[in-house]
Formats: sequence, structure tokens, C-alpha cells
Amino acid sequence: MPDRRQALTPDALAMMDTIARTGSFAAAARELGKVPSALTYSVRQLEDALDVLLFDRSSRQAQLTAAGRELLFEGRRLLQEMDAVANRVRRVASGWETQLSISVEDILSMPTIFELVQAFCEVRDGLATGQASDAGPATRLRLRTDVLAGTWEALVSGQADLAIGVSDEHPNPGGIELRPLGEVPFIYCMAPHHPLAQHEGVLVDAQLVHHRAVAVADTAQRTTPMTVNLLPGQDVLTVPSMRAKLEALLRNLGCGYVPEPLARPHLEAGHLVSRATARGPFGARLHYAWRAERGDPGAMGLGRALQWWLQQLESPTTRRALVERHAGPLD
Repeated sequence: MPDRRQALTPDALAMMDTIARTGSFAAAARELGKVPSALTYSVRQLEDALDVLLFDRSSRQAQLTAAGRELLFEGRRLLQEMDAVANRVRRVASGWETQLSISVEDILSMPTIFELVQAFCEVRDGLATGQASDAGPATRLRLRTDVLAGTWEALVSGQADLAIGVSDEHPNPGGIELRPLGEVPFIYCMAPHHPLAQHEGVLVDAQLVHHRAVAVADTAQRTTPMTVNLLPGQDVLTVPSMRAKLEALLRNLGCGYVPEPLARPHLEAGHLVSRATARGPFGARLHYAWRAERGDPGAMGLGRALQWWLQQLESPTTRRALVERHAGPLD
């Protein structure tokens, strides 16, 4: 076993790749700067160590055996992984986190989130291919969607390094920075053939309680889940996301508050109607937050991937898009 491991060196794997790519021992020897006899000897040593034949000697061309094809396939994969590890170590040493986890509040614009993801990946890919002068991010992105207190919980529990769309009403355990994101206006909606849609005046709780509400489940697991605008004794249909809630409203399965930007195209098309309630319109004031001690691969400050995202969120245009722009291919 030790001999086999010692035989499977990066040079040996690269030699296999060169022979297969060039199609002959002679051509591979020229590319590698070796004489053909030296290359043939290296192949025989590798075959002896693995106790297999890697090339069919009956052909003039360098024809791989089944074992040779398997070694070529796995060898190329290993070489790629070695390069990836080397690049990742180099990039992490330059300040890029290995992974950045981002929790996004469900009511925000997913098209805008994915535009940011795309821009981040373009930075990584451009730098990795040498199109920029710095070392590109080795960071793997991990996105998750949370609701209400679940977004804050993901941050304080360490499941997320950055939370986009948290309330400032939660107690700060320390070490968490918050910045304003924007306010999302909510309106009370239902399908046009819902009974409440026939009322022209202001709807009061005594009317609402007799009709099923559609609510999005808080994703918090450890902290007390939040409930918003639900009445005691009211029938409730609980769904996993705001987009699922919108679908339920469109299907006349209930009524409830939804973000005005998300409901707007359906209101304009006549698929939903909005009605005033005695509770009045309200807005959710959202922030983005991060754990200042996280994203730090070298205890020298925030990691560069987190810095990149925070820099994007400093833009008023980006913050406005996250709050308001829901139209797009993903919707």
C-alpha cells in the first residue's frame, strides 16, 4: 500500500494525462521534455506499483486499458482537487473566508439577492482566471431563507454570518452590528371573489375573525416564534413562505397582509384586491446585521467576502431593490 501511494504522485498523474491527451509516448515525451525511453520506464514503474497494465502495448497508439482509463479519470479529478485546495489555501491566507452563510428574510427580493450572488461569483471567477490583480475569493456561499425571528436566530446561533432583513426589536447579545435596510409596506389582500372583497368600508377585527387567515410560519426553532396580525379564535392556514401565502390568497384560501411590492402586479392585474383595516397599514422596518467576530479567518478583522457583501449593502440602490423589486424571472 505505501508503494502504491508513493507511485500516485501528481507528476505521475500529470504524465498519464499528457500521454492520453497527445495520443502517443513520443509526443508526450516531447511535451514533457523527456526522452521516450525515460517516459516508458516511468509508465512501467507506475504499472508495477499498481500491479495493473495501463496501456495496450499491441497498438502503435497509446491506447488505455480499462484500468488506465479509470486512473486517468480519477487522476484528472485529483489534480483538479489539488489545484483547488492549493488555490483555496492561498486565498484563505489572503483573507477570504472558506464559507459565508447568509440568511435572507423571506419577504425580500430574491431576484436582487441572486444578482448579488452573480456579481460575487463574477468577482471570484474573474480573479481566479487572472483577470484581476488580486487573489479571488475561495469562499463558498450558503444561502438560506428565514422568516420573522428565524432570521435573527440564524445569526445569533452561528448558523449565518450575515442576516439580511432582521428586525431591531430583538435583544442584542453583543458582538452584532446592525444597519438600516429599509421599510417594507404591508397591505391587506384577498381574492376578488372573497366575501371580504365585497366590503367597501374599513374592515374591523370583528369581521376578520370569521374568515381564514393565511400566515407564514416563523422559522425560529429555539426562540419564541412571532405571530403577526392573527386574531384569537381565527382559523389559520400556515404556509412556509410569503410566495406560498400569495399563492394561497390567489386561490381564495384566505386573506392576510402581504408586502405591497410583492402584491402590486397581482393587484394591477385584478387577481387580488386590497382593503383597509382598522389596524391600518403597517410597515416592517428591516435591517441587515452581522456578527463582528465572524467571517474572520485570521483574527485580523472581517473576512473579505463578508466585507464585499457589506459594501454592496451600503448602496441605497441595492437596499431599495431588496425591499421593492420583486418582479423578475424568479417570480
